[in-house]
Amino acid sequence: MNVIYNSEHYYVVEYPAQHGYELVDKRTQRGTFFQGDVAARFAHSMQNAVAEDATVEHVDEFLGSFDVVMNLPLVVH
Repeated sequence: MNVIYNSEHYYVVEYPAQHGYELVDKRTQRGTFFQGDVAARFAHSMQNAVAEDATVEHVDEFLGSFDVVMNLPLVVH
């Protein structure tokens, strides 16, 4: 598990063994998990967003575009 992004509003965790990424919106306490081909496309898109503009505001705006798929409640276990 590798935290690859952490801001006031979002965090992204990479799970290399599962070939997946977890994206969590800290404000709504909801998230989603991408795996396989979808995870690869997400990682590529995130790399492009960071290359375009690495500011927290820009990356948070990019991650905000995934709000519609962040429908899993955050559960602490």
